Amino acid sequence: MILVTAATAPVGRCVVEQLAADGIPVRALTRDPERAGLPPQAEVVQGDLADADSLKSALEGVDAVFLLAASPDIDAEVFAAQAEAAGVRRIVFQSSGAVRDGVAEQPNPVAGFHEGIERALAGSGVEYTFLRLAVESSGALEWSFDVAGQLAAGDVVRGPYADALETPIHPADFAAVIIAALTDDGAHANRVYPVTGPHQLSLGEQVRLIGEALNRPVRYEELGPEAAAAAISPYAPAELLLGTWAQHVGSPAPVADTLRRLTGATGRSPQEWAAHTAGRLTA
Repeated sequence: MILVTAATAPVGRCVVEQLAADGIPVRALTRDPERAGLPPQAEVVQGDLADADSLKSALEGVDAVFLLAASPDIDAEVFAAQAEAAGVRRIVFQSSGAVRDGVAEQPNPVAGFHEGIERALAGSGVEYTFLRLAVESSGALEWSFDVAGQLAAGDVVRGPYADALETPIHPADFAAVIIAALTDDGAHANRVYPVTGPHQLSLGEQVRLIGEALNRPVRYEELGPEAAAAAISPYAPAELLLGTWAQHVGSPAPVADTLRRLTGATGRSPQEWAAHTAGRLTA
């Protein structure tokens, strides 16, 4: 049995769907099972990573866990101890590409949060695989600005650095990497992998492709750094995001080969990524 946390988030949902389609027993953890809309083959259970008591039954009979720390209140040491006590053999953790190895202090709070969880998991007796998703591949424009609201209001998406080249990854491609790490016995034990999408696309190109998927003339309108920071700051780490985007205006974000190495696939096309993103943003 595999436990998938944050099972209704885009990547978690894809992990559950792919496991269910392959006939692999999967248990999906979500705060609201009645609204989850997950495959009938999946066992959907109520739970919250911030509530250690709710995890005890969710971990019973589980061999492997996909962990996405969607809650900032997670106690990673308690979670690792509970998993070990329940007999879990492997935890695959969606970490952040912002984490730096061999430094006395992490460069920002996002890196510090994820490195703390990595440290707790590595200190347990459970095998781990850390998948460090690059900031440039995380769909940061979408979760730091209300792109869905902007699309609902019209055909203009406003954000910074139109020419910043990112490497967005389709959730189904990331899910395939996660499942390889969860199911390939021993092959990825105690390993750390960078994760990116397979294509370099500017923020402006991403919005244009989303517009094409919607059959709408959506365009990107660039905000200056100060206006962008003011818009981002209440919801996301503005300094990290703006610094990342500024860096990749003249220097494209690198593409990791983890997707190909772990799954043998080259990844979905930019148009497939855009169609999936457009559907989610306008649902």
